[in-house]
Amino acid sequence: MDLLVLGGTRFVGRAVVLDALARGWNVTALNRGSGGWKLPDEVEHLAVDTWAAAPKHVEAAANLLVGKARRFGYVSSLGVYQPGRPPGGNESWVTVDGDPGADGTEYAADKRGGELAALAAFPDAILARAGYIFGPWENLGRLPWWLDRFARGGRVVAPGRPERPWQYVDVRDLAAWLNVGLVEGVAGPFDITCPSGHTTTATMLEAIGKVTGNRAELGWVDQQAILDAGVQWWVQLPGWRPEVAEWEGFMEGDTTAAINTGLQSRPVAATVEDTWAWIQEEGLPQLGPHGLPTDIEEKLL
Repeated sequence: MDLLVLGGTRFVGRAVVLDALARGWNVTALNRGSGGWKLPDEVEHLAVDTWAAAPKHVEAAANLLVGKARRFGYVSSLGVYQPGRPPGGNESWVTVDGDPGADGTEYAADKRGGELAALAAFPDAILARAGYIFGPWENLGRLPWWLDRFARGGRVVAPGRPERPWQYVDVRDLAAWLNVGLVEGVAGPFDITCPSGHTTTATMLEAIGKVTGNRAELGWVDQQAILDAGVQWWVQLPGWRPEVAEWEGFMEGDTTAAINTGLQSRPVAATVEDTWAWIQEEGLPQLGPHGLPTDIEEKLL
């Protein structure tokens, strides 16, 4: 198999490249070459001048590959769905509008526009609508923030219900599903997360505590107190959303379609342990805006 990866040196792209190499495939990566992970010597590297997340760039790339590539895979997002999807919702839920020829506008619309651009050029494109993506090489600062905070010890805010489902996908499970799906003819949109109930807020945080040396104490805080305090939960409590209004079913999606086409979800402990091991080896990535400020943490506790 000859695989062309648009990107390949950051988070998901790195996982796709490594998974493909492990399968013995020939891999070419097309990117700016301006930083990130150093590609292995066996990967052919082609550099381009610019890249952007706008749908029109997906459209241009897909159109150039028509007649040259047999399959096309696009890593999309659960963000393409209209708010309010109920618990048990799946790929049938209505999406936001998107324009395949648009410049960068807003995340959900851009991802949907990217999907439409991919499908226009490759009607059998595989669309991986990923939820939270965790695992080694994460450059978004979500799971790395939790690991770093627990490693510093003391009482840590544990948000909401302990038994609340926490859906995510390990980046390596996403990469494996995508690569195999390209070979086996999987097509169309698929929600890519672990099954609802695979882990919970409690089991996630307990795994983080264990791997970082049990230095931290969980301080459970009711979600209403979090909302009343004005916490920017998406950013300041990375990966957590309250169970209110349009987000009530966000962590309880039905991933049967992905499971039936081969998606496997490794235990949460493996994701947490391997991410912590990567941080120990390569250092803590930039956390960006993620994390709970100390004064807000103390107030909540």
